[in-house]
Amino acid sequence: MLYWLSAFSDTISVLNVFRYITVRTGGAMMTGLAFVFLFGPSIITMLRLKQGKGQPIRTDGPQSHLLTKIGTPTMGGLMILSGLLVAILLWANLANPYVWIVLAVTLGFGLVGFYDDYLKVTRQSHKGFSGIVRLVIETSIAVGACFAFMSLGRPPFATSLAFPIFKELIVDLGWLFLAFGAFIIVGAGNAVNLTDGLDGLAIGPVMIAAGSFGFISYVAGNALYADYLQIHFVSGTGELAVLCGALIGAGLGFLWFNAPPASIFMGDTGSLALGGMLGAVAVATKHEIALAIIGGLFVLEMISVIVQVVSFKLTGKRIFKMAPIHHHFEQLGWTEPQIVIRFWIISIVLALAGLSTLKLR
Repeated sequence: MLYWLSAFSDTISVLNVFRYITVRTGGAMMTGLAFVFLFGPSIITMLRLKQGKGQPIRTDGPQSHLLTKIGTPTMGGLMILSGLLVAILLWANLANPYVWIVLAVTLGFGLVGFYDDYLKVTRQSHKGFSGIVRLVIETSIAVGACFAFMSLGRPPFATSLAFPIFKELIVDLGWLFLAFGAFIIVGAGNAVNLTDGLDGLAIGPVMIAAGSFGFISYVAGNALYADYLQIHFVSGTGELAVLCGALIGAGLGFLWFNAPPASIFMGDTGSLALGGMLGAVAVATKHEIALAIIGGLFVLEMISVIVQVVSFKLTGKRIFKMAPIHHHFEQLGWTEPQIVIRFWIISIVLALAGLSTLKLR
């Protein structure tokens, strides 16, 4: 919205500042942070009154959670999404189609998560609605987004997979790109969802990944920087840096209330939405493989669950004491702050590794 003020920069020169993505990214970050800080307590109070007993705690999970986390309200993702939406509408260039596509994925996945959280709270059960139905809805949203990305891009690059490090290595997937892109978006959403199991555990790596992809979006959407780094230029994606900035700001505000001991949980409302957003940005900027590196912690969490399930079904034995893997370390005696901070460190290292691929060409 504020971007349109730059149209009057010929009359009032100071308004030209709203043309700059960097300025608007910083503004979106501060707006998201301020919104969650200001309205977060009211949202938490409202959710606590509406939910009563709060999020149901899994009886087959760590037994300590039955004592330390019972009664804590969930759906904290509403705080993040509210701050995110206000910041985007205020600071992003709303004429850019990439903004609306990524925002549609974020809010669509958020609605899926919200309904799942709603069923869990009202039924006081850790089971939401059918996993198959949920995946079908998520996949439909993701396929629609990927089709839109294909329509916006230049053929055949719009349907291609680009590989980090190798500047000329791209593989045209054709219509298979719809399935591949949807897999990335849905996989990212559910991987973040699995990571959200301890206070502050998911939001930290999400913000680290958002910062990384904010930078990737900025350089990929700028012809000069893309040429210097020898990465593929994707016109229009620079605006996604504003969305990533909004996510970081809203995420920081949420972390203030989610820090151990949490006053509120993110819930599927937030984790699915934020993971889906990261996946959509990665697909839009043609950095899907970089997402697997930068978001490697989320990949590890998802793989730990898959390995645990497959091993138990085939052999009757479990590889980990408990899955996802952060619960495994809890069972080994690590404290919750130890796990959270060490996983954040891993995320930072992986983000640096992923960003280094931009120059290793």
